[in-house]
Amino acid sequence: MGQNLTNNDARAAEAARVETGERQAAAPSPVFVVRDLGFHYGSHQALKSVSIEILEHEVTALIGPSGCGKSTFLRVLNRMNEVLPNTKTDGSVRLYGTELYAPGIDVVELRKQVGMVFQKPNPFPMSIFDNVASGPRVHGTRRRSELESIVERSLRAAALWEEVKDTLRKSALALSGGQQQRLCIARALAVEPRVLLMDEPCSALDPISTFRIEELMADLRRQYTIVLVTHNMYQASRVSQRTGFFLSGELIEIGVTEQIFEAPRHQRTDDYIRGRFG
Repeated sequence: MGQNLTNNDARAAEAARVETGERQAAAPSPVFVVRDLGFHYGSHQALKSVSIEILEHEVTALIGPSGCGKSTFLRVLNRMNEVLPNTKTDGSVRLYGTELYAPGIDVVELRKQVGMVFQKPNPFPMSIFDNVASGPRVHGTRRRSELESIVERSLRAAALWEEVKDTLRKSALALSGGQQQRLCIARALAVEPRVLLMDEPCSALDPISTFRIEELMADLRRQYTIVLVTHNMYQASRVSQRTGFFLSGELIEIGVTEQIFEAPRHQRTDDYIRGRFG
């Protein structure tokens, strides 16, 4: 009997090791690793010692009141803040292990890998086709057949192809607001990024269009990593796997979305989620 117990224990231990290994193998790896990040607009410090990891194939939602630093943080991830004068970035921001603020980084290539969708739809004043093809053309794609393939693939990924496939030569400005935002997502996807940054992508949309974008995010995370800034806490709870709470330039906490909304570790997070301020 003792031998049987030993064998059973061994089998149980082996099963536990296999299960642990499978869990570890399935655990998402970090795409961004940010350490002690600080950011200044002139004399104003907008971000204060932010440390965070953004995990692969997840939607990470960033919430917090207006002016808390979440959109500034988002723009740090593809160095878009640099278009503004008199700014300063401190700390470390690594994308797949590469320091983004090291000398010699190709910012154009970075923004190809880390696409962005803005708060308001901003299609170019050109055809639907040319909107989506614009990025690949900038990066050297010229063959018509290749551009057609990219446009179709990108519009399908953005759940827009069936609605516009017969009107690709029409102006993108003739689309509805929700369609324009999905077109902007298709335009970002056309250059095959690895990460998609989304800054309040539904704030200017009606509820039906918002629902379509949220469904789209759930589909896109299978292939891309998404970082979402939103004022809508219900949206964050619906679409994200992890949520971070920013306040006054600080990352107060980040965790699994259910934990953040149901059992936050910090009183300030709890106060914000329950509507006591913000």
